[in-house]
Amino acid sequence: MTTDPTTTPVPAPVTTRAPDAPAGVGSLFLAGPFLQLLDPDTGRMPPAARAPFSLLIEHFEAQGIAVHNAHRRESWGAELMPPEVCTPLDQEEIRKADAFVAVPGHPASPGTHVEIGWASAFGKPIVLLLEQERDYTFLVQGLHTVATVEYVVCRDPAEVLPQVDTALRGVVARHRAARPRQPARRPD
Repeated sequence: MTTDPTTTPVPAPVTTRAPDAPAGVGSLFLAGPFLQLLDPDTGRMPPAARAPFSLLIEHFEAQGIAVHNAHRRESWGAELMPPEVCTPLDQEEIRKADAFVAVPGHPASPGTHVEIGWASAFGKPIVLLLEQERDYTFLVQGLHTVATVEYVVCRDPAEVLPQVDTALRGVVARHRAARPRQPARRPD
């Protein structure tokens, strides 16, 4: 007996991605101040400094997005990697990521700004979370003129998660639309 494939229901694939997760974003790199946030007595990030990063990591992972983040990878300061290890690792994780999200920091985090530069140079769609009523360098303010960037201004990332999602979807869509189309290959 044969089955007509046009009438046989095909089960939907099982996925862990949330239905509203940005299409094409399977991974992102989350950057932000690190060493300047470590408690000098413990060498670890205090809970208040860790909270915004934990929140964003959990938020994106709940959507099925793999999050690369140095803070978590280095156990919030308990297992700091030497510069010769963390520098190429961060750069490679940014290069491989589908998108880049950062909290530039105030005062400015030099490491985060280097990572923002890498993300821009690699042509990644970028979302920057800027603290309300803070001044940022001209290069952060003008980054959208040379890269695909969305800015989300906030006091607390927990208050703007829907805006972060909208910004990520928007920047990814704009990035895709701006990419030159590859000509179709002719079969030889």
